[in-house]
Amino acid sequence: MPDGTYTLLLELPAAATVTFGAAGDYDLEAGWYAYTGSAFGPGGLSRVARHRRVARGEHDVRHWHVDYLTGHSDTELDAVYVSEGDDRECAVARALNDAGDALAGLGASDCDCESHLAYAPARATLAAVARAEHETRR
Repeated sequence: MPDGTYTLLLELPAAATVTFGAAGDYDLEAGWYAYTGSAFGPGGLSRVARHRRVARGEHDVRHWHVDYLTGHSDTELDAVYVSEGDDRECAVARALNDAGDALAGLGASDCDCESHLAYAPARATLAAVARAEHETRR
């Protein structure tokens, strides 16, 4: 499986409190969330398939912050954007945070970014940025 950068576009149809492991509880608004991660090393972009299994309720292990959101019973995984072979995780996350609202401290424990999880009330806001960031870098 190739390596790369990916963004998951997730819908949370109703407000919810989600516990993100050691990061604690976050009161999340209904709307759209975009999580950007990297998949370099063992397994590469097969990590995306793992995220899909968590979202479908087929995998219960919570390893990354996003697992707590994808594993929430009301969350729907809407789309996945991928840039194969391109390590742009932080740049894509920053662009999404600029377009929406960053959820401080989530998904960015191994870098100095504010967050790798962004929120916007409308799908189009995050989808357009994710698509542009990934398509222009192929």
